[in-house]
Amino acid sequence: LGMFSELKFPVPWGHVAAKAWGPLEGHPVLCLHGWLDNANTFDRLIPLLPRDCYYVAMDFSGHGLSSHRPAGSPYHFLDYVTDVRRVAAALQWRRFTLMGHSMGFLFLSYCFISPQFCFLYPEMVDKLILLENLGFLLAPEDTEAWVTSKRMVIDRLLSLEAKQQTPKARSPKAALQRLLEANRHLTAEGGAILLQRGATETPAG
Repeated sequence: LGMFSELKFPVPWGHVAAKAWGPLEGHPVLCLHGWLDNANTFDRLIPLLPRDCYYVAMDFSGHGLSSHRPAGSPYHFLDYVTDVRRVAAALQWRRFTLMGHSMGFLFLSYCFISPQFCFLYPEMVDKLILLENLGFLLAPEDTEAWVTSKRMVIDRLLSLEAKQQTPKARSPKAALQRLLEANRHLTAEGGAILLQRGATETPAG
């Protein structure tokens, strides 16, 4: 387990980097680093853990060897939860152990991401290991609405990313027709005005 391999997972703004230890067929364990740290947080710990697991420690966006988000984009906690979901999907892990580390009980810490992920996707996590932190707590009356809304945001985003295709070229007439169908309140004249600035001409249309 002293040997590791480097991994990269594509995301819309670049890639999420990770390092992995252990046999590929081992029980999957996803390791999340702490505040302003990176995947190397686990270098000394992993060799002391059971050898029948496959450990993947990811660098959160903007940390370690992972790409930074575009300039001007904030780093919200839910974006990190989404990154965990992206990495799990890239690894094709349906169920795994989640291990999160962070500094004390800092609210913005990344260990806070581990309980949130478990809260949102309990069917994907068989065990949760927290190093130096509390679990994720919500008032009982807020639980259902929080889970529903946050899962919807993440799942819709990943669904849209999975469907990304090269934009289709259309004739000006077809483009106007599509715009009008999607916006019943627009007149043909109004739609044409919007398309002057909202469409890009290419050799194909």
